[in-house]
Amino acid sequence: MSENPSVRDLTPQEVAAGLREGRMVLVDVREPNETAVERFPDAVLVPLSAFDPAAIPDPKGRDVVFACRSGRRSVTASLAAQEQGYAYSSHLAGGILAWKAAGLPTET
Repeated sequence: MSENPSVRDLTPQEVAAGLREGRMVLVDVREPNETAVERFPDAVLVPLSAFDPAAIPDPKGRDVVFACRSGRRSVTASLAAQEQGYAYSSHLAGGILAWKAAGLPTET
């Protein structure tokens, strides 16, 4: 386990490419009331209020990338996962707001 956990910022374009190419798993840590309104296509939902990195399906060699609304909770989730020994160090900078601003699709 790393002594200095860190979180890597990924752009919406980087995440979209990683998902398209099968290199990433997107984990949305927003709450059910938020994801019911709008969500990322194909994201795994693990709400931060009940966050348990063990609830994330085995990424099978893919990078786990956390996402939320604006990019704050996704950092919290990444650090929490690292504290528990998971090497999940990436998040979608700017969250779903940046995702939509980049013109990427969401599901409603």
